[in-house]
Amino acid sequence: MQLGKGKQRVLLKDYAEGRVVDIAITDRLTGAKEMIFVSMPQRSAFLEGYIQGQVTDYDDNPVEGVVVRAIAEGEQKLVDANKASLQSSSFDAGVSDTQGVYRIRFSLPILNRMVDVRGKFLFNPGWEQERTNLGRAYQPQVQESPFRLVFDEREGMIVFAEGIRKLIVKPVTSGAPPRQPLPAAKGQPKAEEKPAAKGGEEDLFKSFGFTP
Repeated sequence: MQLGKGKQRVLLKDYAEGRVVDIAITDRLTGAKEMIFVSMPQRSAFLEGYIQGQVTDYDDNPVEGVVVRAIAEGEQKLVDANKASLQSSSFDAGVSDTQGVYRIRFSLPILNRMVDVRGKFLFNPGWEQERTNLGRAYQPQVQESPFRLVFDEREGMIVFAEGIRKLIVKPVTSGAPPRQPLPAAKGQPKAEEKPAAKGGEEDLFKSFGFTP
């Protein structure tokens, strides 16, 4: 969580809620700066760490071996005045383990002491090919999801936000026939309707065990 010996902490305010972990700032050689008689190496700061999440089935059981990829679609840009070079972000694919947890390693350039990257997650993008080749695959409920990662080096603050996720529900009953079927239960046979009492009026005492 620190950059070098005696330097301040990298994170002071963590609004990533456990999604972004193992944060560090590293210096990397990104080119060379040409002087009059000599060429000087040019180094840049990068924010590195992991984005983590979990893959489960519809019954909340962890699923192993599902690939999750991250792609940067829009990011902060800064062109060097001496050399028109653009530093780019990189993400490594993550694969869920036996607990269903995946970790996507990232390396993001810090420009003007800020990181601001927008992108999207791709969940098991090759599932159709896997189904064709192996005869089985895990089809993701959500194919992709947008995200944004912001880091402010001045404030030591990191923020991670992900797009709207779909909520899965399923109809459940207490054992007795429901008074009104749930919308998701359409197609199921309707409960048998009780015959009306004599005279066309409903027997109000029947449920209490009384006989008129």
